[in-house]
Amino acid sequence: MTVTFASVGIPSAAEIPPEVDVDTILAHLAMDHVYVPKGDDPSDLESVVADTRDQGISLSVVVVPGNPSPDSSLRDLATEVGKAEHGTVLVLSDDWAGTYSETFSRYRLEKAEDIAKNRHGGHSVEATRAFVQSLEANPIISWTVFTYVLLAGLLVVTGGLYLVKRRRADAAATHVAGDPIR
Repeated sequence: MTVTFASVGIPSAAEIPPEVDVDTILAHLAMDHVYVPKGDDPSDLESVVADTRDQGISLSVVVVPGNPSPDSSLRDLATEVGKAEHGTVLVLSDDWAGTYSETFSRYRLEKAEDIAKNRHGGHSVEATRAFVQSLEANPIISWTVFTYVLLAGLLVVTGGLYLVKRRRADAAATHVAGDPIR
């Protein structure tokens, strides 16, 4: 069997779940930054989003029914909504989540997304709270500070090794110059 790798490195087009109407979602988000399927009560979710916005995180939440395939379509939907809505967008399905943000790094979004997903359908309020708590948590280590400290340490070690090498070379030159010629 021959395996080809022709598709490696070729980006695929963004997919939005076919049963989702982005214009309808944007209309609902314009009112209260929450979109839930018809028949679901958005009041608890609206409360969580309002509290989050009061804390300075511009959050919008979209809940879609079922689990669209592929799960990356939720991230594509979040990106589409984020382009119009701006801020941070969380898209939840029954078992998956997709995110977009102009404020938070992809790393922090993915970490918060992992905490939010797998809450199983009907738990969008709990998933949103978990997502927000993860975003609000200060990272244990600032990678920028870590990089600067590591770089400074490397420069100190390199400078120290240079000085040791220089002293040895000077000592060897003095020792050779002081030897009598026989």
